[in-house]
Amino acid sequence: MARYIFITGGVVSSLGKGLMAASLAALLQARGYRVRIRKFDPYLNVDPGTMSPYQHGEVYVTDDGAETDLDLGHYERFTGVSARQADNITSGRIYRDIIIKERRGDYLGATVQVIPHVTDAIKEFAQAETEDLDFVLCEIGGTVGDIEGLPFIEALRQLHNEMRDDTCFVHVTLVPYIAAAGELKTKPTQHSVRELTGLGIQPDILLCRCEKPLPETERAKIAQFCNVRKSAVIPALDATSIYAVPLQYHAEGLDNEVLRHFGLTAPEPDLAVWDDIVDRFQNPEGEVTIGVVGKYVGLQDAYKSLNEALAHGGMANRVKVRIKWLDAELFEQDDAEIAAQLEPMHGILVPGGFGERGTEGKIASVRFARERNVPFFGICLGMQMACVEAARNTAGIEGASSTEFGPTDEPVVGIITEWMTAEGLQQRSEGGDLGGTMRLGAYEAKLAGNSHVANVYGATQISERHRHRYEVNVAYKERLEKGGLVFSGMSPDGLLPEIVERPDHPWFIGVQFHPELKSRPFEPHPLFKGFIAAAVSQARLV
Repeated sequence: MARYIFITGGVVSSLGKGLMAASLAALLQARGYRVRIRKFDPYLNVDPGTMSPYQHGEVYVTDDGAETDLDLGHYERFTGVSARQADNITSGRIYRDIIIKERRGDYLGATVQVIPHVTDAIKEFAQAETEDLDFVLCEIGGTVGDIEGLPFIEALRQLHNEMRDDTCFVHVTLVPYIAAAGELKTKPTQHSVRELTGLGIQPDILLCRCEKPLPETERAKIAQFCNVRKSAVIPALDATSIYAVPLQYHAEGLDNEVLRHFGLTAPEPDLAVWDDIVDRFQNPEGEVTIGVVGKYVGLQDAYKSLNEALAHGGMANRVKVRIKWLDAELFEQDDAEIAAQLEPMHGILVPGGFGERGTEGKIASVRFARERNVPFFGICLGMQMACVEAARNTAGIEGASSTEFGPTDEPVVGIITEWMTAEGLQQRSEGGDLGGTMRLGAYEAKLAGNSHVANVYGATQISERHRHRYEVNVAYKERLEKGGLVFSGMSPDGLLPEIVERPDHPWFIGVQFHPELKSRPFEPHPLFKGFIAAAVSQARLV
């Protein structure tokens, strides 16, 4: 039977519970254990799919089409274990399912309550699909004391009573440094633990985030007042890179303390791969600058996986990738401003997004990259804007646009349902859920054998994750190819364009999917590896 590690947070949010869960899972995995990580999100949205990136950050998509919290990206990048629909739950989804059952009469007239119905649903989620696992790590979103998180804490308390020796509670807290006093203060941690014990949970391990080394006296003080072993008070100082965190936590004894709690012995972890990753990140042999022309650049968490995938591409080429975040709306002005911003770039990347805002700036960026022979990488909306740019400027279709931006006589891009049926155009139906027409999850694509992308992948059949509502209209394929834009990747049925490229360009690729979601530090995605390699060549040319 799987053992459970429950991870809670206190004092403040954004302490890095997700990164901590991913790092601990990687350490246990390096010792030979089979692991899976799950995220409990207390908010009332059914999933983050319709939330603003400025509210939630990136929406991470799994192979089976779940729209999930960005922490699942950390889980996958650190363990290589693909997340599933069953690995992320929200209060909204739980309450929705319970209310559907109540309306259907499943509860036989009983009063539906938080205890036991909501807590039972949470426990069922935690224990589902855990066969053949050694450890299940469950991260609870938010901080202890949040009203919306109380049912989750209660469910964990009940699970602990039912499983006893097969559970471990890790509480992540903050030990702030007060510069005026020149001291680290333990009182916030004490209060946070008191709040947690008041809800019926005694933490077994405390992970103390701090910006200064934690003295032994303070460590002992925390242990005494929080009722844990001194060795179970683990200092967690800021790291030079997120990929150094597993090594740092191992050095502080986190994984040893977890195994000690469960009474387990295991070989020392093989951390050679993490040593290599950190070495590649901290000791680059060069540097390139990538301009990311996006619409959510005010919050980098909106592009979390993209940021990490670019770093992975840098590791693969042993160079540091410096990202210049550029607001696409600023590029909707004069050409001189566009040139001034993009001239220093060794590569230009136009990422995904929704809505019309900033799209003309993205189109202008595509044109700059095409005309100046700067390596270009377009993802999702970025690929669509590359097709619109090609239609307008190389295929003679002046009014080319997307139906996402309003009515157009030249719909180079349109909503999926407009060109997915065998009968031809099927007009968009109004109303319904925003997610109803989304293409989500992993889909296969066939690549042209003599194409650049086939060489990049080393294959002619691939599977990549999608998250979009609009597609490039295949009816324009012939006209766009006459303008030099080659459709080098198509869906297996040949109806949906997946990849476009320009053979006459040093590196110009647009993809409808999100390759950043499948990139790992120990296995960089081939498209990001190739893009950064092209940027390195560009850097040597300028």
